[in-house]
Amino acid sequence: MIPLILGLVLFLGMHSVRIFADDWRTRQRAKLGEVAWKGLYSVVSAVGFVLIVWGYGMARAQPIPIWVPPIWTRHVAALLTLLAFVLLAAAYVPRNAIKAKVHHPMVAGVKVWALAHLLANGALADIVLFGAFLVWAVLAFKSMRQRDRAEGKTYPPGQGGATAIAVAVGAAAWALFAFWLHAWWIGVAPFAV
Repeated sequence: MIPLILGLVLFLGMHSVRIFADDWRTRQRAKLGEVAWKGLYSVVSAVGFVLIVWGYGMARAQPIPIWVPPIWTRHVAALLTLLAFVLLAAAYVPRNAIKAKVHHPMVAGVKVWALAHLLANGALADIVLFGAFLVWAVLAFKSMRQRDRAEGKTYPPGQGGATAIAVAVGAAAWALFAFWLHAWWIGVAPFAV
């Protein structure tokens, strides 16, 4: 569990600098330079991510059950992850109505993804991993929305075609991941009987 927690501290900590220490971040970027800052950010994030994957894999090998999720939570999780994938796609499709409304669909997608996995998994490592991502995403989303308001940032109105593309791409990516890649990469088949 220690590698998982250390990985979460590094990965989410690096991704939280703008939430908790935006002025410090600005000073470091000026002092180090944009390229060096991004390099440091990337290296720390990558090390954290590797530790998360390794630590979570080790923890799953010897799970500590906290609760047994009812079967219906798997169905709710499937629907929520579909929404999470659509939000993720909306982050990259320009001028879609989802981004116009949500403003930060990727972080909103992380919130939904983490909640879905908290509902459907009950081991301690699951609660630590997905709970940490949920808390981070809630704080990050709030921080981003506050920054938008402070800067008077507006988002262009969405267009129907772009929104349809975001939904279609998100749904296709979700289907690919849910029916094939999740079992291959994670070792769990979400729709296995």
